[in-house]
Amino acid sequence: MSEQGFKLMKPDRPVGIVGYGAYVPRFRISGQEIAQVWGGDEEGSPVEEKSVPGPDEDTITMSLEAARNALRRSGGLDARRIRAVWIGSESHPYAVKPSGTVVAEAIGAVPDTLAADLEFACKAGTEAMQMAIALVGSGMAEYALAAGVDTAQGRPGDALEYTAAAGGAAYILGPAEQSLAVLEGSFSFVTDTPDFWRRPYQHFPRHGSRFTGEPAYFRHLLASIETILAATGYTPADFTYVTFHQPNAKFPVRVARQLGFSKEQYAPGLLAPQIGNTYAGSSLIGFSAILDIAKPGDRVLVASYGSGAGSDTFIWTMTDQLPERQKLAPTTRDYIARRQPISYGLYVRYRKKLMK
Repeated sequence: MSEQGFKLMKPDRPVGIVGYGAYVPRFRISGQEIAQVWGGDEEGSPVEEKSVPGPDEDTITMSLEAARNALRRSGGLDARRIRAVWIGSESHPYAVKPSGTVVAEAIGAVPDTLAADLEFACKAGTEAMQMAIALVGSGMAEYALAAGVDTAQGRPGDALEYTAAAGGAAYILGPAEQSLAVLEGSFSFVTDTPDFWRRPYQHFPRHGSRFTGEPAYFRHLLASIETILAATGYTPADFTYVTFHQPNAKFPVRVARQLGFSKEQYAPGLLAPQIGNTYAGSSLIGFSAILDIAKPGDRVLVASYGSGAGSDTFIWTMTDQLPERQKLAPTTRDYIARRQPISYGLYVRYRKKLMK
């Protein structure tokens, strides 16, 4: 729990999710394929396989696909009514030129809108969601779009190469009465814990190895979740589903079990074994998979983690409008199922790991 007390974050007016959508590239490389190249433990891969962006895919194209799916599930919302488009990622294709403007233009949200890119490692997407909630909840905007999408990088032979994947999700936040899920409250917990970083002009990030577990991932995620549970008085039994940031297949399961959540609660949103760590999209894409199967009245807890370090936790309650919206776009597991395995050589080519 937070050492300095806590206050549940709630907007001035009720806010909810009007539309949501996800996207995962079709290409996959297995942990076994990577281990065969680098001589690692083929049985000890942190994920079964991970998603790989094609040569024509980047954070912008994937954000756009997810945003279009969110619009499809919005019940006919005119994109021109979206007053903010915020893209959270640590792999924006331009160092100077926003991804948000491209996505806003492509979905038809321009010109009367805000657009910006956010970066906070793997919680950049939930950071965008917190901002969208605040903008809508204050009455400054009726609708705002937040996305968390990445084409994550891992140095050849590094542990990150087994998990650094691609994909993400987008959410349109708006008035609660038009929403398929309504926010009960959120909480954020941040410290300066440098467990993962990348300097300018470096192609690949560096990390603190086991330091990324404790005191980074576990301290921040647990503090954020435990604080919001204390603030609301909820126990694990009060939730139908939970999903956490998924740097691998083991960390989120350990958190779930430590807090008292069952496999039935966390398994539907546990996607890391099939697609790896989608970084800024990780917790949001897990949430999208839950939204695909949730029912009215279900309560869902979503918690992100971002290196550097911090965690955002949200509590959502499903509404009667969810079942009809679920049918209006491909599900997250539809994208996961359309997999195409590739070799390490093709993976290296697609990810441009051999620099000219």
